[in-house]
Amino acid sequence: MSEVQKITIPSSPLPPARTGVLTPFEPGTRTLEAGFQIAPQFKPLPVDVIFEKDVAITLRDGVTIYTDVFRPVTDEPVPVIVAWSPYGKAQGTSLSVMGVFGLVGIPNSVVSGLEKFEGADPAYWVEQGYALCHPDIRGVVDSEGDSVLWDRQDGRDAYDVIEWLAEQDWCSGKVGMSGTSYLAVSQWFAAAEQPSHLAAINPWEGVSDVYRDLVKRGGMPDTGFARQLQTGSFFGKAGKEDILAEVEAYPLVNELWEHKIPEFDRITVPAYVVASYSNTLHTAGTFRAWRRMASEEKWLRIHNTQEWPDYYDEGNVDDLRRFFDRYLKGVDNGWEQTARVRYSVLDLQGGDQVNLEAESFPPADVASTRFYLDGRSRTLTTTVPTDAATASYVVGSNPEAVSFLARFDEETTLVGYPKAHLFVEARDADDLDLFVLVQKLDAHGTPLEAFTVPNQGAMAHDLTDHGATILKYKGSDGRLRVSARHLDETLSTDDVPAHAFDRVEKLSPGEVVEIEIDLLPVGLAFHAGQQLRFVVSSANLLGTMMPGIREYVGENRGEHVIHTGGERASYLQLPVQAR
Repeated sequence: MSEVQKITIPSSPLPPARTGVLTPFEPGTRTLEAGFQIAPQFKPLPVDVIFEKDVAITLRDGVTIYTDVFRPVTDEPVPVIVAWSPYGKAQGTSLSVMGVFGLVGIPNSVVSGLEKFEGADPAYWVEQGYALCHPDIRGVVDSEGDSVLWDRQDGRDAYDVIEWLAEQDWCSGKVGMSGTSYLAVSQWFAAAEQPSHLAAINPWEGVSDVYRDLVKRGGMPDTGFARQLQTGSFFGKAGKEDILAEVEAYPLVNELWEHKIPEFDRITVPAYVVASYSNTLHTAGTFRAWRRMASEEKWLRIHNTQEWPDYYDEGNVDDLRRFFDRYLKGVDNGWEQTARVRYSVLDLQGGDQVNLEAESFPPADVASTRFYLDGRSRTLTTTVPTDAATASYVVGSNPEAVSFLARFDEETTLVGYPKAHLFVEARDADDLDLFVLVQKLDAHGTPLEAFTVPNQGAMAHDLTDHGATILKYKGSDGRLRVSARHLDETLSTDDVPAHAFDRVEKLSPGEVVEIEIDLLPVGLAFHAGQQLRFVVSSANLLGTMMPGIREYVGENRGEHVIHTGGERASYLQLPVQAR
């Protein structure tokens, strides 16, 4: 079992900055009357709410966890929505959460402060006839046991809570799940356990493979956000999983990492999945889970902002209510006629298109098209260059990259999965950490980018000049440690290569190897005269995904050589939509 490989360290109590008004352990039931405000800056409750605090739930292994429940004042049984995360069920009023809202530019008045961080707000959902369940999961705050980080243990525990909820006399027996980030990831694991009373899920952007999305993207040990997640959450009274030590101990995929991937083929529950192109932590994982889950009733909406403002947008909340009304209440509201895919196309100059309808992603009118790199002209062309050529850079030099350009003479839209297929060589080294980026340039060659959040002040500019990629979109990126190039043939497709990460294959002197790098999904419009720039570098081109975390620096030396044309025709494959 993977549990024997887990490494645990002592946890610590919830610090003051992450403590909310309702954090103290005070079991009991009371009614919060309409107009109640947890604090002046938050939204008042529109209706009376029954608030059950610190309710004990015993899991299958005897561990007791505690949950808060918010539910309508009614004698009629109601469905319940679960928010599963390790952040502390009362953190909605904490300084840390208010700071996050301020960072992205969301006023605290948008929510009641009773919501779990990144979760559904009782102020809205109770009025609509739903209960909300906010557990402190295993090992968090007052709950017993040792906490784990994104693991099948989460799924087993969530199964127990879901089935417990269904037995409560106030519950209709229909349980759903919703939320962003951690609250999204936990839904993959819970649904894969197939609890009989889980009726619908709503994962709103989240990783779906801890190894590939969080700690070793592209095979590189980039643990900056994992460190923030481990040290900045999972506060409790026992132990917590030491994911950082596990990366050191188990650098290749093994059973521990396999147990941090949901069993997608067991996810059969109706699912409304929300994604974006711009979240360098969540994007790959959200699309992977949507592709691989077995649910026959699944919908995908790809928005053009950042997940928090998108999640709390009034129109999007109402849209989600239609989904839950259909599957948790049985309302015949025509939800099934909703397009299976609603996608966005980014313009990066204010002309984004949203809610474009399709039956698949990529849409059926998209063709994967090869744009070949030409090392002589530094261009991208749809025909293979006859002559072999190389483009190279020396690690640590200026520039520490090579790039290739394509100018579009007519309106061109990319929607789908880009990938890079490259022939590369390392001189004076036996490995390469490669970073690649697809940029949009205007007709004058200026790179285009766009904020994904309402806060576009001076500090936001400072944070996003290099890094904090969740706040500003600069293009579709990918990365690969070349010694980790071996593909998983069972999971790879022509559009999306998937690496096994189960072996290390160093390069010999003079060896040229063929590699594939997956880039994040894209929806991007190019007007006539605008350009696409493809960059290959030994440097981390976008910087950190979150503000204030350590930036990963590639383990590189020597000269990196990209071979083009002839028998080594490197190319960038792009999803081009028919006009």
